[in-house]
Amino acid sequence: MALSLADAGLIGPIRLRQLAYDYGGFWPGLLTGWKPNYPAQPYAMFLSYSFLHGGPAHLLVNMITLWSLGQAVLGRVGAPGFALLYTGSILGGAAGFALLAPDLRPMVGASGALFGLVGGILAWAYVDRFTHREGLWPVVRAVLLLVGLNVVLWWAMHGQLAWETHLGGFVAGWILALLIDPRAVDPDPAD
Repeated sequence: MALSLADAGLIGPIRLRQLAYDYGGFWPGLLTGWKPNYPAQPYAMFLSYSFLHGGPAHLLVNMITLWSLGQAVLGRVGAPGFALLYTGSILGGAAGFALLAPDLRPMVGASGALFGLVGGILAWAYVDRFTHREGLWPVVRAVLLLVGLNVVLWWAMHGQLAWETHLGGFVAGWILALLIDPRAVDPDPAD
């Protein structure tokens, strides 16, 4: 919100957003020899990027998604499990971007963590459905829908979608979810 207020000239320097991106965004070049703005920047950016957004719409969509996905994760593993899954997915999203991004543009936003939450929810759905001998098509369909959504958004945004972050977060979330809670949940618990 502060960055949007600065963009409008209501608080702080008009360049506050650019300064925040310069110091907190994920810059792949910092991993290949760029001079950081401060000594810990190449490490801090693996978390700090997730607290910055491209504007009010980006922030709003991410927060609505966080609220809706967070409910399911909290219901399954509680606050400590949520915190571990969310943080691990932030790191996984950064790793995906670091490994796969084709250029040196910066990356900001919480979508790596959000895709990690989806990855976790789908991993648990996979375990639950497999254990109870239910079809796996709903899980496969959800993964295909996510891939399709990323392709469409990448095209609509002229390549400015950090799909690498989404993929890294999703994979990290899937793996972490199975480490946090590998048990199957009975779909119809006895009362």
